[in-house]
Order: sequence, then C-alpha cells, then structure tokens
Amino acid sequence: MGLFNYYGLIIMTVIMIPNIIYAVKHKDNGCDTYANKAVIVAEQIGRYGCFVFMIFNIPYTYFKFWFDNALAVYLSVNGALCAAYIVFWIVCRNRNDKLKALSLSVIPSCVFIFCGIVIANIPLVVFAVVFAISHIFISCKNAALYKEFIKTHDTESVVNE
Repeated sequence: MGLFNYYGLIIMTVIMIPNIIYAVKHKDNGCDTYANKAVIVAEQIGRYGCFVFMIFNIPYTYFKFWFDNALAVYLSVNGALCAAYIVFWIVCRNRNDKLKALSLSVIPSCVFIFCGIVIANIPLVVFAVVFAISHIFISCKNAALYKEFIKTHDTESVVNE
C-alpha cells in the first residue's frame, strides 16, 4: 500500500452509499436534532479526518501492516463490518430508535479504528476515536430526541381527537 489506499477508498464508498441515499430521501425528518456545537464540530473533524486518512497514507504517519497476513485480516474484517453495516441499513431503514442509532454509528467507528490499528496509521486512530465518541453520542441523542418528538406528537393527536 503506497500513498493511495484503494482498499480504504472502497470501504469508504461502501459506507457512504447508504448515507447518500438516506440524505437524498430524508432531507427533513421533522424532528429537531442534537445541537451542541462543540460535539458536532468534533464529529465533523473526526469524520473528515477519517475520510482523508482512510484513503491517503501520509508518509511518516503510518507504518503499513505490522503483522503477517494483515492484509487478509484487514480485508476480511472490513468486509464483514461493511456487510453488517449494509444489513443494518436495510433492517433499520424505517426505524429511528437506539438500535439504528447504535448500529449505524458503532460499526463505522469500528471500521475506522480497526483500519487505523491494522495499518498503524496514527492520525487515523486519533481521528477515529474523536469520530467514534462524538458520532455515537450524537446518534443516541438524536434517537432520544426523535422518541420524545414522537411521544409528544402522539399525545397531541390523542388530545385533539
């Protein structure tokens, strides 16, 4: 693996396709989202840092695969994680609960952290940890806000009837 990580690009593409489809179909989900600016900025810094360091290997910041058969492990674990991510997207596509929030935030976090560790990419590990903490936190908060939104609106519709 040289400066450009083709495997990382493929992994990122697999993870991003369902996100792009979701964003196009759900421009406004009708519910407020978690709005702590510091956490949101941390998530975005982590996200874009992961994108860059998944695809580009900056010299002197990564040390390539550091054990025998690491490429096979890298590809098989990431293949399984990407498959699980796609399955959870399909299963949870019409849900907006903690299961969806956790599965669709923990799996990509695991992908980024795992990739960083296996190729010994220090910046990727750092950005992945920042992303994981903030993304999982925001996803859980948004699921809770959505649950409260639904609860409030269901109560109002019952009262109005």
